[in-house]
Amino acid sequence: MIWDLHTHLTAALHGTTPAEKAAHLIEMGDRVGIDRFCCFMGLQWKKDPAPDDLAAQNDDILAAVAAHPDRLFGFVYLNPKHVQKSLDELKRCVRDGPLVGVKLWVAHPCSAPELDPIVSLAAELKAPVFQHTWLKTGGNDPGESTPSDLAALAGRFPEVPLICGHTGGNWELAIPAIRAHRNVSIGLGGFDPTAGVVEMGVRELGAERLLFGSDAPGRSFASQLAKVTGASIPAAARSLILGENLERLLTPILRKKGIVLR
Repeated sequence: MIWDLHTHLTAALHGTTPAEKAAHLIEMGDRVGIDRFCCFMGLQWKKDPAPDDLAAQNDDILAAVAAHPDRLFGFVYLNPKHVQKSLDELKRCVRDGPLVGVKLWVAHPCSAPELDPIVSLAAELKAPVFQHTWLKTGGNDPGESTPSDLAALAGRFPEVPLICGHTGGNWELAIPAIRAHRNVSIGLGGFDPTAGVVEMGVRELGAERLLFGSDAPGRSFASQLAKVTGASIPAAARSLILGENLERLLTPILRKKGIVLR
C-alpha cells in the first residue's frame, strides 16, 4: 500500500480541467504502484491568495475529488491572513464537503496567533494540517514558515496532527526542531532525494512520524519513492512510511465522514 501525501494539479499534467489533470496524475502514479493521492491547491496557485482565489482553488480540488473519489483525497487550501474566509472554506469543503485535510503554504507564518481559530476548527473536524516549511540559506520568503514556526504551533495544539511539509528542506536542522512535538510528522516529498533523510527520521522521530509524499508533478514519483525504498530501514518501517501512517492519520476524519476503505 502506497499513499502519496503531497500532489498537485499543475500545468505539467495533461488536460484542461481538474478532472482531466487528476486522471493524468493517477495514470502516472499507477506506474509505480501508488494507491491513493492527497491533492491540494488548484490550477492557478497564488502564494498569498485573496478570499475569492481560495474559493476558486478549492473548487478545483472539489471537482477533481468528485471525478476520482476512489483515488483522491483533497485538502482545503487556506490563508491565515483571511481568518474568517479560511474558517468558511473549512466548513464548506471539509465539514460540509468531501475534503479531509488542511493545506497551508507561504502567506503567513504558522507560529502567528491567526492560526489558532483555524487549527481549532480543523481539530474539531478531525482534519490533519499540512504546513509547508522551509529553511533557506539566503532567508525565507515573507510569510514562509520554518520548522521552528511549526514547533511553536504544535506546542499550542499538542493533540492536533500537524505535518512538517518538505521536512523543512534542510532536514538535518528540521528534524531536531520538531522532534519534541509528537503530534508533528514529517512529509518527505518535494525536496532532493538525498541519502540519509529517512534513516535520520526513523532514528530521531520513530518510523510512525514519517509520511511518504512526492510533490508530483513538480517532483517525480520515482525520485521521491527512492528516499524510502532505498533507505536502510526495516521492512515494517518502510510499510509504515509508504502508507500505513497516512492511513492512520486520516482514519478519524474518514470514519467521521462514513468513508470505508477496506
